[in-house]
Amino acid sequence: MNNKRSETYRLALVASLVLLLAACQQAAEPTAAEAAVAATAAEHEHDAPTASPLAEAPPAVAVLEQALAYGEGQKTNLVGYLSMPADAAEPLPGIIVIHEWWGLNDNIKAMTRRLAGEGYVVLAVDLYGGVTADTPERAQALMAALLAQPDAARRNLNQAYDYLEKYAFAPRIGSIGWCLGGGWSLQTGLLYSDALDALVMYYGQVTTDRSQLATLEMPILGFFGGEDKSIPVRDVQEFRETLIELGKNAEVLIVPGVDHAFANPSGGNYNERAATEAWDKTLEFFARNLKPSVTAE
Repeated sequence: MNNKRSETYRLALVASLVLLLAACQQAAEPTAAEAAVAATAAEHEHDAPTASPLAEAPPAVAVLEQALAYGEGQKTNLVGYLSMPADAAEPLPGIIVIHEWWGLNDNIKAMTRRLAGEGYVVLAVDLYGGVTADTPERAQALMAALLAQPDAARRNLNQAYDYLEKYAFAPRIGSIGWCLGGGWSLQTGLLYSDALDALVMYYGQVTTDRSQLATLEMPILGFFGGEDKSIPVRDVQEFRETLIELGKNAEVLIVPGVDHAFANPSGGNYNERAATEAWDKTLEFFARNLKPSVTAE
């Protein structure tokens, strides 16, 4: 009897240790947000927010620009960057610009002016509360803090959309983002699944959740690097295949031979040819979907 009790005790102890070990291993596994931050940090490990030629190019026409309080955050106002053609005489289509992991820096503002020069009222949001990063370590911390409070980011984007719709009187609204912002451009589409008119994402985190993607009603254009290790090609392929199976108006391009951030307005992986081709395709996509009466002429 004593032997039986000893064996029972031993088995119970082993089972407890196994459960404890499994719990510890589970706790040690990173969340999806933590994994995304780590993967992005690995891609930008030796990077810096230096301006690319694409960001330095001037807008096609003269534009107006200003810092703009477009909503209310948890502690302070949300202050973004607004640009539009200087000679605008009537409401223009709107575009929400979402920065990459460095934040709303001068390079993103330059890209905002270039979009405005094409005939749009463009609002670059600030998801970092007025802070920008100049080192990968700082950017990693800011991205981690953002992804820890995704609802705050969603409220931020809600208010950006509301500003363009209610105060800028934009008849159509699109979104665009790079890196971190690419993923949040997709999230903007999910927030406004039947209201957003065009969605562009550059190498942002994708979802393959069929039920989520089924809600998307807007045309989608995506660019991804074939050598990007932070967003595996297999995930992008599944994302694309799911959209196609659902009958969505989506063009998801995997650009061979380029890495993550190949078109970033700031970064070291800039590829001029791929970035220029993607930019030209982006402008054509926005014109077709946000200015259909113009493109039809």
